[in-house]
Amino acid sequence: MLKSFKPTWMVKSIYQITAEQLRAHNVKGVITDLDNTLIAWNYPEGTKETIQWIKEMEEEGIEVLILSNNKHSRVKKVADILKVDYVHSAFKPFQLGFRKAEKKLNIPKENLVMVGDQILTDIKGANSAGIRSVLVKPIVASDAWNTKFNRFIELKIMNYLIKEDPQMKWRESLHVKTSEQL
Repeated sequence: MLKSFKPTWMVKSIYQITAEQLRAHNVKGVITDLDNTLIAWNYPEGTKETIQWIKEMEEEGIEVLILSNNKHSRVKKVADILKVDYVHSAFKPFQLGFRKAEKKLNIPKENLVMVGDQILTDIKGANSAGIRSVLVKPIVASDAWNTKFNRFIELKIMNYLIKEDPQMKWRESLHVKTSEQL
């Protein structure tokens, strides 16, 4: 049951994921969570690092779409700055948002990857949708009030998953395979 929370990869930061790594895994589109994945939850503007990462993806032909449970105005503000498409009020981990993202990108789910910092919403949702997933560490250590409960539950799930699979470790890139890919 808890396997549905297991990410395909664990990479310390979205900024360590390169277009070359994605192409090596036949990924043509990235669906990314917004808060604490692409930007800090308490800093609604994209940093230079964020803008550079988006630019690299665009230059290399990798499409990026934000999939967020946040309200329209919050997601639109960031998406406009970054010049990427988005799905707001996604209700992750439920499938509706993931289906909307796949349709907007017009890329088969086999060629997509979901990047997020929460296993209860991002990873569980991606796994249920049949989309590979990358768990990243939150950009900042603090969380919005509505995320703190999730983090408590996630810690329990992660401890179980790591106990079951010692190969589940934070990596520097997607090139290092998990035990299920070996």
